[in-house]
Amino acid sequence: MTTCVYGGAALAAYGFPDGHPFGSDRFDAFWQEFRKRGLDRKVRVREPASCNRDELLRFHSAAYVDRVEAQSKSGEGYLDYGDTPAYAGVYDDSRTVVGTVLDAARAILDGECRQAFIPIAGLHHARRDGAAGFCVFNDIGVLIEWLRAEHGLTRIAYVDIDAHHGDGVFYSFEDDPNLVFADIHEDGRFLYPGTGDASETGTGPAEGTKLNIPMPPGADDKLFHAAWPKLEEFIRAGKPEFVILQAGADSVIGDPITHMQFTPAAHTHAARRLSQLATELCGGRFIATGGGGYNRKSLAAAWCGVVEGMLG
Repeated sequence: MTTCVYGGAALAAYGFPDGHPFGSDRFDAFWQEFRKRGLDRKVRVREPASCNRDELLRFHSAAYVDRVEAQSKSGEGYLDYGDTPAYAGVYDDSRTVVGTVLDAARAILDGECRQAFIPIAGLHHARRDGAAGFCVFNDIGVLIEWLRAEHGLTRIAYVDIDAHHGDGVFYSFEDDPNLVFADIHEDGRFLYPGTGDASETGTGPAEGTKLNIPMPPGADDKLFHAAWPKLEEFIRAGKPEFVILQAGADSVIGDPITHMQFTPAAHTHAARRLSQLATELCGGRFIATGGGGYNRKSLAAAWCGVVEGMLG
């Protein structure tokens, strides 16, 4: 029944310089609070891992992977339209995020862990052929494709409580009936990326397998708990073989770039209920990722809350 949490300098290194909101200090903010609460004594701490090019190509285009590698050498320019700058070493740092998530999945499938939390992961905006919104490689997308290709899993559930809509995951699997997608986020009329309307429920054979729950600016725990039972029942009906949570802390009150007002208790509730649901439906196979969050105190509290929720 082991819960694994990943930490280490290689994972912490993913972050952008010069005062960028997604700085590499985010991991340390979490880790200090994690140790202060004594959570490091209640879980198995594991070291980060890297992934190889072929694993990236499960989800991303070869041309895009080549571009990231080239700009990582020069450390110049942007990987998107102005949110995600290249820096020297970004290719290796991004591969560590993906590789660590894949290592967590291997550990779960091999029985070394029941479930795992990776704080610097959940880069849900990256597209198959490009970066977006501080996200270089989409570790969630790679994980979904890897679970299917390497382990024959078919039905996977993805839950996202980041303030921003998980568009890189949603649109990459919009027509995939076996990716059960549920996302509580700030209404796209008020926040990047401007997507995730309630009418977006999947296309073609996937119609009805996607659930978007946009929240008004200022949405609090009361609204979260009002929406949660619908989300949980939606995931249960999907009968997943593996459950993934993107627990972005930018939906917590005090974030400098969003307008949500959840407390860390919402994140604890989501992690606890999904951990229990995974135990009920798929042998406990559950990965949670940290996602966004730019107020260091809030993200530390929310992510520690995720770990506490996983521990029950």
